[in-house]
Amino acid sequence: MGLREQFTEAMKASMKAGDSATTSTIRMVIAKLKDTDIATRDLTNPEVPQQADDEAIASMLRSMIKSRRESVSMYRQGGREDLAAKEEAEIAVISRFLPREMDEEEIKAAIAVAIVEANAKTPKDMGKVMGVLKVKHGASLDLGKAGPLVKAALAG
Repeated sequence: MGLREQFTEAMKASMKAGDSATTSTIRMVIAKLKDTDIATRDLTNPEVPQQADDEAIASMLRSMIKSRRESVSMYRQGGREDLAAKEEAEIAVISRFLPREMDEEEIKAAIAVAIVEANAKTPKDMGKVMGVLKVKHGASLDLGKAGPLVKAALAG
């Protein structure tokens, strides 16, 4: 089952359960997904409907989580625990739809393989390695975490 179908099923289940917080968060995700679909549209051929693929959707979900984590930090600095808790609850709902992320050891192993595949030797080759990682592990790898590890691997 693709992510789109998962959103629909989760929305139905949360509505039946009367879980308004989860329903609201999933509605937000679906609205953001429509924006993402519009952004991926081919303007040269607008007649053909296009939808973001699961990798683009996973990227969208990660960006939604990142923005909420930043909000949690700001709310806590401002002494607004109630709003921070609401954002954390949204993060929990959004996270359910993402594949399990690789841990640091798995990331390092993937980086080692990507360096060999990209034939990377210096930090100037970092873009090649990141490209290989994105293609092979895009859905389960946080490229923000991988970047510094790739840089360190190529420098050392």
